[in-house]
Amino acid sequence: MENEDLHERIAQLEFQNDQLTAELEYIDQLLRSVGFADGLQSVKAAAQELSEYEQNQNRIFEEGMPEDPPGLDG
Repeated sequence: MENEDLHERIAQLEFQNDQLTAELEYIDQLLRSVGFADGLQSVKAAAQELSEYEQNQNRIFEEGMPEDPPGLDG
């Protein structure tokens, strides 16, 4: 019976994998149709950039602004 249970579980997991793969492909297609040239990859890159920007803003807020702004020579 254990072997039969394992085969049933494998079948369930394969079905879930197929469903999730189809959903990701559909989302990727939708994103491309609304202007994200590389679909999910474009969204991922934008989200990472936004996250890094917010982390830098939080760091500046916590550490305070430098006394001499960068790029200005005295």
